[in-house]
Amino acid sequence: MPGVAACAAVCIAMAQGVLAASFFISGRPFQVTADTLTARGFSLYGMVDVTRKHDLVPVVVSGFRRATVRGLCQSYVVDIPVLGTQTLRLTGGERPAEASDLFIDATSEMASGANFTGLDIGVAQGALTKGTVRPGDRDSRFFDPDGVSQQAVSTTLTDVRVNAVAVSAGTFSIPGLRVRLEHGNRACP
Repeated sequence: MPGVAACAAVCIAMAQGVLAASFFISGRPFQVTADTLTARGFSLYGMVDVTRKHDLVPVVVSGFRRATVRGLCQSYVVDIPVLGTQTLRLTGGERPAEASDLFIDATSEMASGANFTGLDIGVAQGALTKGTVRPGDRDSRFFDPDGVSQQAVSTTLTDVRVNAVAVSAGTFSIPGLRVRLEHGNRACP
C-alpha cells in the first residue's frame, strides 16, 4: 500500500507540473561516446531525475537545439546470471548522426577539446535563451530559475565521454545504425 501511495503522489505531482513528466529513468548509468559533437544552441544546467523506484538522481543536463554527432557509440554493461557479463552496444555508421532538441542527462562528462561561440557562463537557469531547456524542466520543482547555468550559440566537442542516465531527442537520425549484444565488457572506448 505505501508503494501505491507513493506512485499516486508522483502522478499527482506530474499532473501539477511539480515533476517533469518525460519518463522515469532506470537509474543505471550507461556510456555515450562520440568522436565529435557539433551543435547550434547549447545549454548546460543542473537537474534531478527520478527513477521508477522514486530515487532522486542529480544530473547535469546538456541541451543541443541541433546536433551533428560523428563516431557515435552507446553501451550498457550488465552482469547476467549464468551468462556472465554482457554489453548492449549501439553504434552509428560512417556518416554522422543528426539530432534536434537533444538532451543528455549525465553524472559526468568529459571532452578532450571544447570550442564555444557566444559563450555565457553564470546565466540564471531561468534566463537561458541561446540553448534549449527540455520541455517540462522549467515547471519541475527541481529546476532552479536562479541556479547557475551556461549557454552558447554553438559548440564543437571532441573526444566526448559521458556517463549518462538518460538521453532524449525530438528527432535522432542515425545512418548505419548497428545494435548488438556482445559477450564480455565491450563498453565504448
